[in-house]
Amino acid sequence: MSAPWILLRGLTRESRHWGAFAPLLEARRGAVLPVDLPGNGTLAHLRSPVAVTSYVDAVRAEVQRLGARPPYKVLAMSLGGMVATEWALRYPGEIAQLVLINTSMRPYSRFYERLRPAAWPALLRAAWHWRETGKEGIAEAAIHLRTCARFDTLSADLDAWRAIRASAPVSRANAVRQLAAAASYTVRGVPRCPLLLVSSRGDRLVNPVCSARLARAWGASHAVHEWAGHDLPHDDPQWLLDTIGVMPCVSTFVLRA
Repeated sequence: MSAPWILLRGLTRESRHWGAFAPLLEARRGAVLPVDLPGNGTLAHLRSPVAVTSYVDAVRAEVQRLGARPPYKVLAMSLGGMVATEWALRYPGEIAQLVLINTSMRPYSRFYERLRPAAWPALLRAAWHWRETGKEGIAEAAIHLRTCARFDTLSADLDAWRAIRASAPVSRANAVRQLAAAASYTVRGVPRCPLLLVSSRGDRLVNPVCSARLARAWGASHAVHEWAGHDLPHDDPQWLLDTIGVMPCVSTFVLRA
């Protein structure tokens, strides 16, 4: 049996936020196992840690509880990318392949690159309306505006995201803890498995230079999407699938959307 794909989302996002991408990946690449970070989704009742190493422990325990066995292939976004990286560094024998999407890490990126200042007002707006779960909920609209570049599915997206928030709300305290974990994480070392960094030129949350610097520092492959936003699996899932399929050993490359 081939290694399963473990999927890890980012700040306050959960397995259902993969949308159409997860079933497409499973149909194309085999077994897929989306795993929630503590404090999100099926684990919304838990207290989110403030250290990335603690997320690694929690994710490993959850994967094992769900019956998956290493080695794993891990595709992860944002905070999930930090967790996946630390997992590969601490337990290199468990990770067969890493795909990291729009992530950033100290010491390779500055704080204003890791979270663009232009995004701060929208995030503050989302935080102010965080506890709203009705159909007019402003938080999800603010998040969509900063993370997505594709708006033809906006109404359906917001309906789905607000339903997710209503069924498994992430507490404001857990959101702050996750942000603190992401902000404080410093990577020490280089993952030794096959590694692909993916960034979106249209990312309005995290500067894509963060992925470029990681790729250069690690000697890793780097794929660039020309127009997608931070939530690349939402904006162009087919492109992401195609990119994983042609993953080279080392280089920077662009697949035209």
